Amino acid sequence: MILAEARLQGADLFILVGYFVLMFGIGVYFYRHMREMKDFFSGGNNIPWWLSGISYYMSCFSAFAFITFSAMAYQFGWVAVTLFWVMAPATLVSVLFFATRWRRARIDSPVEYLEERYGPLLRQLLAWEGIPMKIFDDGLKLVAIGIFMSKGLGMDMFWSMIWAGMIMLAYTYMGGLWAVMVTDFLQFLVMVAGVIVLAILAVSEAGGLGNMIRNAPIGFFGPTHPPEYGWLYVASNIFLFILAFSSINWALIQRYYCVPKERDAKKVGWLVVVLNIIGPPLILLPALAARSFMPEVSESKYVYPMLCMKLLPTGMLGLVVAALFASTMAMLSSNYNVCASVMTNDIYRRHIRPQASQRELVLVGRLNTLIVGITSLSAAFLFALVSGEGLFRSMITIFAITTPPVALPMIAGLFTRWFTNKSALAGFLLGVLSGVGILVVCYFNGRSSFEFRGNILKVENVITWVGGGVTLAVMTLVSLVDRHTDAQRGRIDAFLHRLTVPIGQAAVDKPAEPDSTLRGKEPTISPFRVVGVSIMIIAGLMLAVAPAVGQRLAVKVDLIVGFSLLTIGAIVLLRHRRRPARTTSGS
Repeated sequence: MILAEARLQGADLFILVGYFVLMFGIGVYFYRHMREMKDFFSGGNNIPWWLSGISYYMSCFSAFAFITFSAMAYQFGWVAVTLFWVMAPATLVSVLFFATRWRRARIDSPVEYLEERYGPLLRQLLAWEGIPMKIFDDGLKLVAIGIFMSKGLGMDMFWSMIWAGMIMLAYTYMGGLWAVMVTDFLQFLVMVAGVIVLAILAVSEAGGLGNMIRNAPIGFFGPTHPPEYGWLYVASNIFLFILAFSSINWALIQRYYCVPKERDAKKVGWLVVVLNIIGPPLILLPALAARSFMPEVSESKYVYPMLCMKLLPTGMLGLVVAALFASTMAMLSSNYNVCASVMTNDIYRRHIRPQASQRELVLVGRLNTLIVGITSLSAAFLFALVSGEGLFRSMITIFAITTPPVALPMIAGLFTRWFTNKSALAGFLLGVLSGVGILVVCYFNGRSSFEFRGNILKVENVITWVGGGVTLAVMTLVSLVDRHTDAQRGRIDAFLHRLTVPIGQAAVDKPAEPDSTLRGKEPTISPFRVVGVSIMIIAGLMLAVAPAVGQRLAVKVDLIVGFSLLTIGAIVLLRHRRRPARTTSGS
């Protein structure tokens, strides 16, 4: 078997640098196509469903997931896969009940519809609440990849964060959502190649699946691991993810409304459901197998980088490191773009410059992208100087406190006219206060968990259930005594009626008059050519380093991956020749 490498070799660095240059080049390619705000933030509603679906999947997790779930898999076994799988039912609920509604809402940002449904105050409240939350979360994701690269692979932590943050910011700034989508697709292919190779090598090192299962501790392959990770803990996470995937995760909502039709939005969701079923076992298989041949790992949080260093050949190691960068870059670039869309559409255009031209809105969108990216990177540097693990725990708690009070009014607003503006505001405020109250009481009583019928519930799980219950109860009670005015009722009825009208059948779906500040022929955008060429460039990087790899098995792995990517790239290019490009539309 391949021996461990002490550090990244020259061929690995060549792959990594070439990959980053390619990401930057994609941003340059799409720069000239960003002529309107809708192009920059919604892809002109012309993103193909398969591209949006892959981007959705890549935006669900980051390198932090590789680290934490692999550590859990190494320690506790299959329960890590079970907890990773919670994204599948969450996506299933979102596609069955929300995909069509989000597309028919005909919006340019995830909180835009709140003004029609509830009023301007809730729209601004959730916009201003959501932006800093996502910026802080993005900063923590950059810290996670910095820790991974420094502790596991010997790279400088701060330079790792700088390179990942700046390259990602550059292509998002230049190419908008199209650049985010295409880079996400390439990052998906790179990740899949690395994950499959590492899984095969890890199972082989363990002596095969049968030997891996026989040598595992009792209960290692059970679906849960009580009392820490029992069914109640799993159910709490499913509830939390259902709320998040259907409402407050702006980047995922954006993947539903950026496609041409509602049937495309459903295809996006179904593709992600399938990927969320297949992906977790494949991603975590190396950590499960590691118990058979790496029983000496003292710090399980470094098991994934240790596996990479031990098993992967030169060249493939660089590709996997790029994939781990990619998983974080995909999530963060999506957040950068969607946060900038809220700042531009819901704050700047709504309150500062209602008559701004499309050219101005694209410029402001780019500036807001810079603000979000630089602020996130600054936050990451600050977080890196203090206790990282404590910050991660704090972010999880804050997420538990805010998710139900934000999500329930957003979800209810898409389905029923019954809940009023005052009920949504009261539900949000009292739901957040209830979560904060539980946290304060537990803090002063020294409680971090509760035991219930042999299961241990952490404080954040209790906060999720209580916060959701309080929010829904308050919304119901206030709506019983509060009533819509005639003007509010008319506005809400018009909005809910729009959700019943298929795309293309409403007057608003007709192409708008071109902006007078835009000149020349409208550009056409087809992802096939740039995707195909980019895949072939990555394949070329793999094939170029093969002669520099000394070990025969390593050469075979590099050549197999390289030629596989080359074939995929050629197929995509042929698809481009057979299909004409679409013209961006205003629907």
